[in-house]
Amino acid sequence: MGAGVLSLVLLSGYTATGAAGEPPARIEVVDARVDWPGHREATAAFFDIRNTGGSDDTLESVDSPALGITVLGRRSGSGRDARMRPTGPVEVPAQGRLRMTRDTLDVMILDPPALKPGQRVPFTLWFRDSGPIRVTAVTAGPGRTGP
Repeated sequence: MGAGVLSLVLLSGYTATGAAGEPPARIEVVDARVDWPGHREATAAFFDIRNTGGSDDTLESVDSPALGITVLGRRSGSGRDARMRPTGPVEVPAQGRLRMTRDTLDVMILDPPALKPGQRVPFTLWFRDSGPIRVTAVTAGPGRTGP
């Protein structure tokens, strides 16, 4: 009987810590880049985020100690009426991908400092379950200004 109670206590602890159930999210960030702003008052950063784990995760925010204000943004409208608007957290599905592009989702950078093509810029992507993931983006030169 003692062994049964001990097993029950250990099993309860195992499930309470979240160790049981779906495998966790496994986030990988690749192809991190920043549009070279030239003389613009704003620019954008783009990331290709892959989740090879068994659970969804949520990108809550992105920041950079080297830049000004950064905000997740989503394009709304079309043609001449298209505008980037701030957006809330974004889901990265299990076994899925979130690819930021100029026409979908990006990280808006307001009032960027002077950046040079090829410059490396540190970012932290904040995920609900995976926590902070630090990456370095490269400023794309005039020949390659993003996706």
